[in-house]
Amino acid sequence: MTKIMATQSSYQPTEAELEILKIVWELEPASVRAIHERIAAGKGVGYTTVLKQIQRLTEKGVLEKEVVDGTHLYRASVREADVKQKLVDKVLNGAFGGSAVQMAMHALGNQKASPEELQELKNWLDQQLSEK
Repeated sequence: MTKIMATQSSYQPTEAELEILKIVWELEPASVRAIHERIAAGKGVGYTTVLKQIQRLTEKGVLEKEVVDGTHLYRASVREADVKQKLVDKVLNGAFGGSAVQMAMHALGNQKASPEELQELKNWLDQQLSEK
């Protein structure tokens, strides 16, 4: 089977792949069983389905596998920050015409931000303005 290498700058996960990646980033290294338990807690996804998705991610070069005491453990070969940035860029450019302000206003308008989150955002904006 040919291994297709995912590059940091080009990889865009599907929803199912992203769900697995988020678990791997959190647990790293993560076993198939641990990944399946997290996914199955929210939905009725079978073990073999999760295993197949993990195998595909490994074939794509998104996950790396090591065997420790007979247990297959997986680590991400793509960085969380890079994947998130790619996903944000896709939404930003696709749905908001490249306007980060429109995207932020839309996101904040549809979600209840806590006072702490709003203060954090204000601090960030103040810092951005002082650097200009």
